Amino acid sequence: MAKSSNDEHKRYQERTSSFREAIDDILKREKETLSLLQQNSEDAPVKLVGLAEDMLNLSSNYIILSDVSQVILGTRDEDPLNDARKSLLRAVTYMEKVVSNYIDVPFSDYEDKLVGIADMGAAERYRLVRKIGLTIRLLEDAFGENSKWKWTFVELRGRFATVAKNILDLKKAVANTDPRSPDYEPTMYHLRLVKKLLSQSADQYREKYEISTKNIDDLKLAIVFLSALRRLALVLGNRDEEELIKKKQSSWVTRFEADLKKK
Repeated sequence: MAKSSNDEHKRYQERTSSFREAIDDILKREKETLSLLQQNSEDAPVKLVGLAEDMLNLSSNYIILSDVSQVILGTRDEDPLNDARKSLLRAVTYMEKVVSNYIDVPFSDYEDKLVGIADMGAAERYRLVRKIGLTIRLLEDAFGENSKWKWTFVELRGRFATVAKNILDLKKAVANTDPRSPDYEPTMYHLRLVKKLLSQSADQYREKYEISTKNIDDLKLAIVFLSALRRLALVLGNRDEEELIKKKQSSWVTRFEADLKKK
């Protein structure tokens, strides 16, 4: 049995060597980039986007380590999954530094943040947002349904929804809803995704409040995400959609005020 275990461990090391090398390379590059940012922040937004991409790739490599462990060793190694979770958090944090973490404010409040990534096209922004979402989903699946991190993922998804919204140049996005625009397709897909993410974050924070924490701040955040969704509908001129969100928000505010009085 011992010989078999040693053989399996050797196979695991051989199968994962290239992924561990990739992890080391990414971590080294992150350290070097952060050092450069301390010296010169002129192109900081572009470098931070690059760091976010690196952290997503880092997370993917960690997830693979855990998957290979499951296949070869027969056990799920959660250490690389925790490293993947931390890497994902860094990816979102880097993007928050680029586009802000404002959930529900007018576009004018963070418009100037997007100047640093003005050369990043609509399709590229949508691709990055999809990549973040895919990595989050892969990690959630790797941890499993009954993970102790279930409610932590609600917070991560909320931050992701905010980044996905804030990376959009809303002035261009409104113009790009014209089917004649060359950026029509990626913009429409991006907008649909942002609406879905904001709605999900609102519902998940409400669920977190009801089922887990009973913390009134979670219900408050759920309402803020609904408000952001409503603001987006107004910007896009979707009056019927805005009215539906308004009704839902109103009922949640009523619940919030009632629960706040009880507390």
